[in-house]
This record gives sequence, C-alpha cells and structure tokens, in this order.
Amino acid sequence: RRDAAGPAPLGSVTSAVAGCVRQPVLVLAVSIHLEIETRELRSDEFGLAEEIWIDYHELKADPAIDRIFGVFVNDELVSIARCRRHPDGYEVDGVFTPARFRGRGYARRSMDALVEACQHDTLYMHSVRNLVDFYGKYGFISIPESDLPPTIRARFAFALGEMEGANVQPMHRIAGRFRR
Repeated sequence: RRDAAGPAPLGSVTSAVAGCVRQPVLVLAVSIHLEIETRELRSDEFGLAEEIWIDYHELKADPAIDRIFGVFVNDELVSIARCRRHPDGYEVDGVFTPARFRGRGYARRSMDALVEACQHDTLYMHSVRNLVDFYGKYGFISIPESDLPPTIRARFAFALGEMEGANVQPMHRIAGRFRR
C-alpha cells in the first residue's frame, strides 16, 4: 500500500488495482511537481477568466467593478471566483472550475483567496442549492430573497420570487475576519 521508493501512499486507483491482483505488482512512481499559485488576477488577465467562463454562462469581466481570484497550475488558470461591486453591495459569483480540473480543491483555494481579500465587506450571493454547505464553510448563511440588496436581487428577477425553482439560494456573509 506504500510506494517502495519512499514513504508516499499510493493513489486510490493504484492501491485498488494492486489490491485486486494475486501476483506482486511493481508500481513505478513518476515524480510530478505542480506549481500551484492562488492570487488575484490583474486586469490585463481578465481575458483568461472570460475564457474559463465560456463554459459557465459566458460571463464577462469588468476591471472597474470586479475582483477576480484564481488558481494557476503551472501558469494555467484552472479555477476562478469573482467579487463584483454593485451600487448597494458586493456579490460573489462566477465561481467556476472546468470539469477536467475538478476534485482537486481548486475552487476552495479560489474562494479562500476571495473571502480573505474581501472579508471586510458584507458579501452576497445566489448559491446553487447543492453548494450551500460549501459556501457555509466561508460563513455564508441562507437568507430570504428580500434581504438581498436590490441590484443583486435583480440578477434573478426572471425567477419571479421563486428561487427554489431557479435552483438557487440567496446567501450572505457578514463582514468579519476570515478564519479557515
């Protein structure tokens, strides 16, 4: 169950395969080093976020009102989260990781950076219902739609007050220190 060349545990797939065979199995470990950087994007990098958002509602970025936080793996942007300034509040949206990069904690890293940087402002969002618990770890709590600032509430006006039918849950995070 361990890499013979060192103390690293085998991956779950490799371990399962090795556990299924009757003959001894030699597993060659290939050293892989990923350089992972989490940071706020510069305005000249907003096009990278828009490329990722092509698969997520084709969102557009505006340097005048947006702060975008991303995770870069070997200099490739793999996950993003946006905080958009509205006239009456700050909205978290555009949290997205392309399918091929999911399951590695990149969305968590981008949200960590966003909440850390924006912790002094009350943040609002429309969470997809199956992610309410994920955002709850950042201090977001469910609120009635009527508690959203008007310009943020207007983004889902098409739902006509039926947030459940739109599969979203309004949430907010009161300004305050972020502790992971």
